[in-house]
Amino acid sequence: MLTNIIFSEIIVGQQAFFQKQLMEEDLFLFAKTSGDSNPLHLDEAYAKTTRFGERIAHGMWSGSIISAAIATKLPGPGSIYLSQILNFKRPVKVADTLTVTLEVTHKHAEKPIITLACSVKNQRDEVVVEGEAKVMAPTEKLQLDVV
Repeated sequence: MLTNIIFSEIIVGQQAFFQKQLMEEDLFLFAKTSGDSNPLHLDEAYAKTTRFGERIAHGMWSGSIISAAIATKLPGPGSIYLSQILNFKRPVKVADTLTVTLEVTHKHAEKPIITLACSVKNQRDEVVVEGEAKVMAPTEKLQLDVV
């Protein structure tokens, strides 16, 4: 069951967390969905010739788990993503487990809009992505069954 946090309940400093492990299948599914078939992500032989020495995730795959954190944790269902700034700090490799931390840094005075600091760290506690999102928070409570 997913339950949202409505605008009136949100406070500056509030945090939420989301975790996901990058599996090999994710590389291929993201490439198929996005159309980004860069061999750095899909071709092990090619990737070995790059500075990374192995395949890495699409940067936007890491960005997409920030979206998942917003959609499921803070504010949750009914959120409307308005903007995102992303800074990619380190590569993400197959089997890395990423943890997204969202923190409310600002609440608009007149509109149900919040600003979130976004940080994504790997299992070694290294920042792989950081940025900021603006989100229109829901104003009505929602509960959704998750399949």
